[in-house]
Amino acid sequence: MVWWLSWVVVVVTIIGDGGVSRADVVGYDGRSLIIGGQRKILFSGSIHYPRSTPEMWPSLIAKAKEGGLHVIQTYVFWNLHEPRPNQYNFIGRYDLVRFIKEIHAQGLYACLRIGPFIESEWTYGGFPFWLHDVPGIIYRSDNEPFKFYMQNFTTKIVNLMKSEGLYASQGGPIILSQIENEYQNVEAAFKEKGPSYVRWAAEMAVGLQTGVPWVMCKQSDAPDPVINTCNGMKCGETFQGPNSPNKPSMWTENWTSFYEVFGGEPYLRSAEDIAFHTTLFIAKKGCYVNYYMYHGGTNFGRTGASYFKTSYYDQAPLDEYGLIRQPKWGHLRQMHAAIKFCSATLLQGVQTNFSFGQLQEAYVFQEESGGCVAFLLNNDQKNNATVQFRNISFELLPKSISILSDCEHVIFSTATVKTEYNERTATSNQKFDSEDGWEEFKDVIPNFSDTSLKSNSLLEHMNTTKDESDYLWYTSSFQQNSSCSEPVLHIESLGHVAHAIVNNIYFGTAHGSHDAKGFTFEMPILLNNEMNNISILSVMVGLPDSGPFLESRFAGLTKVEIQCSKEGTFNFTNQEWGYQVGMLGEKLQIYNDQNLSNVAWSKTKISTNQPFTWYKTVFDRPKGNDPVALDLSTMGKGEVWINGQSIGRYWVSFQNSKGTSSQTLYHVPRSLLKSSENLLVLLEEVGGNPLRISLDTISINYIHEHSHYDHLYQ
Repeated sequence: MVWWLSWVVVVVTIIGDGGVSRADVVGYDGRSLIIGGQRKILFSGSIHYPRSTPEMWPSLIAKAKEGGLHVIQTYVFWNLHEPRPNQYNFIGRYDLVRFIKEIHAQGLYACLRIGPFIESEWTYGGFPFWLHDVPGIIYRSDNEPFKFYMQNFTTKIVNLMKSEGLYASQGGPIILSQIENEYQNVEAAFKEKGPSYVRWAAEMAVGLQTGVPWVMCKQSDAPDPVINTCNGMKCGETFQGPNSPNKPSMWTENWTSFYEVFGGEPYLRSAEDIAFHTTLFIAKKGCYVNYYMYHGGTNFGRTGASYFKTSYYDQAPLDEYGLIRQPKWGHLRQMHAAIKFCSATLLQGVQTNFSFGQLQEAYVFQEESGGCVAFLLNNDQKNNATVQFRNISFELLPKSISILSDCEHVIFSTATVKTEYNERTATSNQKFDSEDGWEEFKDVIPNFSDTSLKSNSLLEHMNTTKDESDYLWYTSSFQQNSSCSEPVLHIESLGHVAHAIVNNIYFGTAHGSHDAKGFTFEMPILLNNEMNNISILSVMVGLPDSGPFLESRFAGLTKVEIQCSKEGTFNFTNQEWGYQVGMLGEKLQIYNDQNLSNVAWSKTKISTNQPFTWYKTVFDRPKGNDPVALDLSTMGKGEVWINGQSIGRYWVSFQNSKGTSSQTLYHVPRSLLKSSENLLVLLEEVGGNPLRISLDTISINYIHEHSHYDHLYQ
């Protein structure tokens, strides 16, 4: 067998006092990962460092460990770490080294998914937008410009980890790395450049000599020695297995719920369903399962991709605030304990599989020494099933798997939840209902004469803003040569939102959705016989995060017309337009305390339902340690800052099919807060009422229930 099919190179760590200690060697065979000479069944959980705060990391990791996890998995976020070419940022929420060291300090392993394309419902799939302007670039293809920058960043991260001694081969916690991400979804689009890119990426990664294995998820053609892994909700049913008998069966994304978008409804995946499919994967000789997400967290700032909510995977075992969500956390904890209790036999025993009937089957692991573990499956969705196994009768609940630790006694059933449910409560701590506490600034609506960037066509939105802002103003002016009766402004856009202002009068807004590629805006307007000014604000709610040829995507306005009831249509698409990137308040950064005086704030009666308005006030930090959130249920759409830090986009006015807002509570990490005089700034885009928002504390009714599984953790 070639060396890389079973073992990674041994590395020896020299200890300062002259002693020598052998670092953990990480390898694999057809059964499992092998760490320090021992086969392992590992449970892992995704926690993304920039979606929480450094102050939250220790608690999140500790709760993951208490929940029975062995590994913390995270992506690496290229656009955060290299916002400009060769200018790097690894501080604060971006301090990857600190995060990995915290994992190590708590005695867990780490899986580093470098990508550097990550998707992850993250704006532009994690790519920095400056990559778009590299001449001749085609992302994720056998394309020299792209490969140059991809290799540079991947090497940067690997060398950073090596310099801190963070690979297991150096005595650190990182036991796995990932290159690329779900590439097989788009590989065919690149034709012959796809497979050659996969081979190049694998060779490049392995050549960096991390001393630990590399994986490619959803990549059945992952070249040796890279391990192909599964993503999804049902990998025990859908995974075709490793592409070599010498590679283990691994599941890098077991989705604990599903992503959520503005205007959408939450996807609720039960604890029983997660446990069933996880146990089935283990029964079929799976050795590694990672929950995506174990803690979702928050898409702070403008980091969410197209239409994705600010709250991320709130239905995970640890919710957005880091609170334990029951019964999901506890039920999985008990399952982890049961499988850990059986792991020696699962890794050493011979597996057999047989059927009890059409919908019932068993997976049995038998050791020569006598050890025996059985998984009894009932795939009937509605009915109990009674099966005879080794002369013992077992009653199996619908859609369940029972684990028999000695092939006689059931120690866990995926359908039997013994963890009590909990509920999350938001309690109003402070109301902002006093007009005296607020000040406002109405942003300036630019006209054509105010703009310096001009073009005789409708420019593409993303290439114009360079992702420096969600907002791009399209402005034009014209004088009517003939009358236009009952004029209607008609706009077609491949952006996400458009607002229309004619002669400084706001005529309304329209938007698309996550599942639509564009939208149309039509609204009656008023024109005069003199010069008419049209200002259209195009808005992106995050950049796209998936699919081939991201560098060629088009967003923004594609057609602008004024339709007259009798005189026909006047097309403005190819006339001269003026452009302004961003809002004035953004440019002046008036959400920062030191920049507040850059504009004249009004202290008169506060406007409500007023578009393009900034609001500011101050508040005191709530007492205690409970998580904090802003209830923005009376606002429309915009962004919110606390002490100069953006806690994300809000879009309360985009309601789902049930007529409710997708998200009204917005997480305010306590680490952002001072004891008093905290600055709150809102940019309201469509109109809302800041006098009815509140600052809430979040609590949960949690009852820890000891069970007979707890001794398995000792």
